[in-house]
Amino acid sequence: MDLKPCCSKKTELPELLDSENGNVVLEEKDDDDIGWLPAFPHVVVASMSNFLFGFHIGVMNGPIISIAKELGFEGNSILEGLVVSIFIAGAFLGSAGAGYLVDRLGFRRTLQVDTIPLILGAVLSAQAHSLDQLLLGRLFVGLGIGANAVLVPIYISEVAPTKYRGSLGSLCQIGTCTGIIASLFLGIFSESDPHWWRTMLYIASVPGLILAFGMQFAVESPRWLCKAGKLDDAKKIISNLWGPSEVDKSIDEFQSVLKNDGGDLDSRWSELLEEPHSRVTLIGGTLFVLQQFAGINAVLYFSSLTFKEAGITNGALASLYVGLTNFAGALGALYFVDRQGRQKLLIGSYVGMAISMFLVVYAISFPIDEELRNNLSILGTILYILTFAVGSGPVTGLIIPELSSSRTRGKIMSFSFSVHWVCNFLVGLFFLELTEKFGVAPVYGSFGAVSAFAAIFSYYFLVETKGRSLEEIEMSLNPNFAKRD
Repeated sequence: MDLKPCCSKKTELPELLDSENGNVVLEEKDDDDIGWLPAFPHVVVASMSNFLFGFHIGVMNGPIISIAKELGFEGNSILEGLVVSIFIAGAFLGSAGAGYLVDRLGFRRTLQVDTIPLILGAVLSAQAHSLDQLLLGRLFVGLGIGANAVLVPIYISEVAPTKYRGSLGSLCQIGTCTGIIASLFLGIFSESDPHWWRTMLYIASVPGLILAFGMQFAVESPRWLCKAGKLDDAKKIISNLWGPSEVDKSIDEFQSVLKNDGGDLDSRWSELLEEPHSRVTLIGGTLFVLQQFAGINAVLYFSSLTFKEAGITNGALASLYVGLTNFAGALGALYFVDRQGRQKLLIGSYVGMAISMFLVVYAISFPIDEELRNNLSILGTILYILTFAVGSGPVTGLIIPELSSSRTRGKIMSFSFSVHWVCNFLVGLFFLELTEKFGVAPVYGSFGAVSAFAAIFSYYFLVETKGRSLEEIEMSLNPNFAKRD
């Protein structure tokens, strides 16, 4: 199957063809806009889901020993791993079902429904007096996180003004980083209070309540409203968020897409195997495979040991360094994504990750001064996390819904994130075993090689999407529009 997205030669949309690699480069246009502020509150509310994601990533890191001791599985590494991995299993199921729900309920209601397992799971986990109860709570939390991981990037891409879609979409990564930092900060108290983990999990229910309440006042996606036949509501939201001058043009584009490709309210999963949707489906899945096998979760896991060997024995301090680096990278993405573009940022990110991994491999493998080795290892780790957070982290979830058609956007994102969770689980399952068998240097070297391949893949198989509405992108990349004209 040819992965490369292509545009019909008959399309009336302005386009440029990169003669070096054949990629379509979509031209930017200077549009009248009313800025990013009208959409900002709605995006921030939705991004609370990412804060929860980050919080639950970090919430088990510090207190897991206290939890294991209190619930009777201390010293059992398999059960300790199960407490973490059951969250990923729930996220897989949540991601798989999210596309079906949003097609029928819309984004506001689906995001509110998804807060039920988030809140219930946090409370169940906090009140757990047995391992089974804790696992059930973590499974529920995973369901909600997995569904929202799919929905929030799509929601932001559909309510954000075209000019600011990338920057507002980067708030997902900032929300995740903020959640991780918050959980790490609260985890400090678990060192002196063995029951503090219950308080942390009770606290985790609060953002879920805020999300459910906030979405009551957030707008529905105007694109979903148009598919559902609620044109007047869609026009009102477009006027308020994008400006009155955008209403007629946007509605015309929405209806043109619906006329040619239909809406996602009646789409089928089997359509992901058909052109032109299969191409984006395969690209979306591949991007997440590359992202996860580039080793971000393994490097984060191993970073504490790297810092410890360099003399930073305070685990909380080391984790804080990592969290702040991640946050700084997310701020960089916020600034650059609508200026430099998605493709360039993704390529640069993976090149930086590859160089960082090879730097760590050099420090580990060659006979150099111990102090220099430790410093190079820390530098490589920090650079890797920073470059990941600038591009690979936020841009992967941003560009997939931009490349997807309106008809299959929800289902393609569901599939892509399901792939993400499977790969996440596999890396976590085999990383330690591989490092014990082959050593850290070969494993990190493989992460660097995957990062380098991801940069090449992004260069040849992605197109630039900045400065274009979702409908303009779809009409450029979907040959069906030309065939039906």
